[in-house]
Amino acid sequence: MGVCWSTGWMVTCSLEEEMNWHVFDVHGLVRMRVAPDAPTAHQLCHMFAHFLRPDETACDDADITVTGSVPSLVAPVHGEYEFTFTDEAVIIEAMGSCIERRGDRWGVHGTREMLTTVLPLVDRVAVTHGAAMIHAATVIYDGKGVAMPAWGGVGKTSTMSQLVKMDGVEFLGDDWAFIDTRQQLLGFHKPIYIKPHHRVIYPHLFEGARKPLVPSSLSKPFAKLTTAVHPLATKYPKAANVFRKWTPEYRVVTPQEAFPEARFGNAAPLVISIFVERADLDAPRLTEVSEEWMVSKILGNFHAEMSPQSREVFTALATTSILALEDVMAEKAGILSKALVGIPTFRLLVPTHFPPDQAAPAIVAEMQRAMELGGV
Repeated sequence: MGVCWSTGWMVTCSLEEEMNWHVFDVHGLVRMRVAPDAPTAHQLCHMFAHFLRPDETACDDADITVTGSVPSLVAPVHGEYEFTFTDEAVIIEAMGSCIERRGDRWGVHGTREMLTTVLPLVDRVAVTHGAAMIHAATVIYDGKGVAMPAWGGVGKTSTMSQLVKMDGVEFLGDDWAFIDTRQQLLGFHKPIYIKPHHRVIYPHLFEGARKPLVPSSLSKPFAKLTTAVHPLATKYPKAANVFRKWTPEYRVVTPQEAFPEARFGNAAPLVISIFVERADLDAPRLTEVSEEWMVSKILGNFHAEMSPQSREVFTALATTSILALEDVMAEKAGILSKALVGIPTFRLLVPTHFPPDQAAPAIVAEMQRAMELGGV
């Protein structure tokens, strides 16, 4: 028998079982292992496929261990009806999951889908290793890393369709990425959510027999409905997979399917950061901003763009004193500050009335102008 370390609890498993762990290595920053029988295994393998290491085994060196059973806590404290916790672990009742900490290592245990639980911990571990997760469209342009953090719905995915057609451009990610204190921009080739308004941008994804999608005018109501039922859907992973496959709100495709002719990169030196937002204007507006403004904006944007369940993770860890929330924010801000020192930083406002096929080329044009202004 081999002994696998699962932070606060010891899990015994045979050497053959050890070989079956799903192992992920996120840019050498975060090493995660997922038990193959965990109900969330399919979801995590799908979302973190870019970092899957199928030929590796995992035991003592995982930063995050994910299993499919919730342990019992010894003499726990009860925080009303929301949390049950000890000095090292907390059970979040609404999410049906347990998070445990031993030093810089984490365990996540539950019988439902747990991407929203794992994601903030991936960011947290990355911060302890000198990198920070951001919500941004990212590319390599002539060997230079370009980050365009933005709110959801601004047009990152549509803009990417324009960028990958350009000479010298490599895809890094359309939603998530990392920047580190060495000023490296690190990619994340996560699946892409294609919605009805993308039809004019990605016509090849709508050819042939496809599941029907709702009209664009109904996308927002469906998105609100999906958000409302998410906590219930995650309780039943198999049903959630079926829901995602057949929901008329979106289609999920790999970046390779979305961009069949694109070149894909992994990392590049960060040379510019452009925060993209929508505003009630008649024309795009590009302005230079301070590094401090960009740090604050990226930090707040990533936190706001996490799901309510992911934010609840930080709330649970903070209120039970397992992790100090003030340290989480301050340490990540410190990483972002080092990553952006001396880097040209801009704010780009795009008119709200621009449809995707008009916003995308406008964003690309302003990105190129920002690079000229920034001397990169």
